[in-house]
Amino acid sequence: MADTHTYEFDITMTCGGCSGAIDRVLKKLDGVESYDVDLKNQHATVVTALPYEVVLGKLAKTGKKINAATADGVAQSVEIVV
Repeated sequence: MADTHTYEFDITMTCGGCSGAIDRVLKKLDGVESYDVDLKNQHATVVTALPYEVVLGKLAKTGKKINAATADGVAQSVEIVV
């Protein structure tokens, strides 16, 4: 079994539609064990065995600004490499 990681993202979300977009992407992403989207604190937590870059890429496709992120408590780049 692959190692499970906890990724935390600070995402600019201004309304329920914004948090709903994040929720829909994470719900459809195979390999996500659990997730929490917090509109009030503009934060998303994802527990998965997927690589960080895969989750970051999916979240970026929502068009929401990702301000900061950590993987297992370690700061990560939020640059999308194409």
